[in-house]
Amino acid sequence: MTNQHQKIHAMMIPYPFQGHVIPFVHLAMKLASRGLTITFINTHSVHHQISQAKTGNPIDDIFVEARKSGFDIRYMTVHDGLPLGFDRSLNHDQYMECILHVFSAHVDKLVGSIARSDPPINCLISDTFYVWSSMIAHKYNLVNVSFWTEPVLVLTLYYHLGLLREKGHFGSPAKRKDIIDYIPGVSAINPTDMMSYLQAEDTSTVVHRIIYKASEDVKKADIIICNTIQELESDTISALHQKQPSYAIGPIFTTGLIKCSVSMNMWAEMDCTKWLDDKPNGSVLYISFGSYAHTSKEELDEIAHGLLLSKVNFIWVLREDIVSSDDPDPLPA
Repeated sequence: MTNQHQKIHAMMIPYPFQGHVIPFVHLAMKLASRGLTITFINTHSVHHQISQAKTGNPIDDIFVEARKSGFDIRYMTVHDGLPLGFDRSLNHDQYMECILHVFSAHVDKLVGSIARSDPPINCLISDTFYVWSSMIAHKYNLVNVSFWTEPVLVLTLYYHLGLLREKGHFGSPAKRKDIIDYIPGVSAINPTDMMSYLQAEDTSTVVHRIIYKASEDVKKADIIICNTIQELESDTISALHQKQPSYAIGPIFTTGLIKCSVSMNMWAEMDCTKWLDDKPNGSVLYISFGSYAHTSKEELDEIAHGLLLSKVNFIWVLREDIVSSDDPDPLPA
């Protein structure tokens, strides 16, 4: 632990998916703007994707412009345990097994090598989905901050997996269909409104094992910070706070606060502003499966034909590997 006069130096490690990297970057910028020293860690693979997506020459450091603006943000990359050319999308389960079992050793080695930097690291801000955060924080005597990048309702349901299992709403062959009204901070929710992982019949997948372990490890955190807004989820965040120190820190967007650009998109961007400006307010449908989820060609066909029949203006974000890395153009003619 640090004395009150020592400068705070936080190491930040996002989960290696787009929806986690972006809020971590925004938080890093906000913390640096308050005078903290930040060491930001991406995996080699995520950095390579960001670099490839950026037009022009490959980038070595995504925070170059931030440092020119006076922010003390250091940038490093770490091996995730797989070759750079390995198709992580096509081999999702193998990738997740590696993140679960191998990645922590690389992070441990990196933290150990820079723990006594100037100023020394005294705080670890890691993604809640990492199952090893408490172990590494304890080993290097760091304050353990767990950063949850989604609504706190989702974290609360994962946090109470044991209770859901005990009541028969999760992991039970005979699924209960009655309202769930016993989770602290959650007034009532239908089982069919829970996250897909909590509705799955097969709960032995690698993703479920990560959820199990992460939902236990987060309970060892010194502080939980959530990418949500207090006024939107006040009851839920307050109930979690009664278990351990938990805070809503959103919104954390840095627009207008910091006048510099940070590359953080893992896919090439397209500027739709001019096209959108020509459309009436509220008239454009936005469709996206995010950077992680996959779907079938048949489902894409149904969505495409639905759009065609609706005649609505739309922006549809489609990754090349949305169906399979072997089918980069899955849309119907």
